[in-house]
Amino acid sequence: QVQLVESGGRLVQAGDSLRLSCVVSGGSFSNSAMGWFRQAPGLEHRFVAAISAFDGSTIYDDSVKGRFTISRDNAKNMVALQMNNLKTEDTAVYFCASRTSRYNSRRPDQYVYWGQGTQVTISS
Repeated sequence: QVQLVESGGRLVQAGDSLRLSCVVSGGSFSNSAMGWFRQAPGLEHRFVAAISAFDGSTIYDDSVKGRFTISRDNAKNMVALQMNNLKTEDTAVYFCASRTSRYNSRRPDQYVYWGQGTQVTISS
């Protein structure tokens, strides 16, 4: 049984920074590509960032490129999302997700396991 638990979401002001963490238990974390997605009310899950288990390469949605950084620590079974210069449009529930493949994907349907999400709210 693979479980993902996110933490770090809270209310902050525009321009602030936040660091989200996701700890994974079960499965083979070091062989799993990891991704962050977000969901605003009434909308679908939207890709934010992903990190490969093959070579640690990263991909980002254009809306967060240059502001967000995804990283992983295989020793701790953890993936993090450092978010800088936050904007009101970044407000959403953020989910981490894992694949059963080592390679990145932007598609939520290619991620098998999901956390319950952590709320990030940015005030103006």
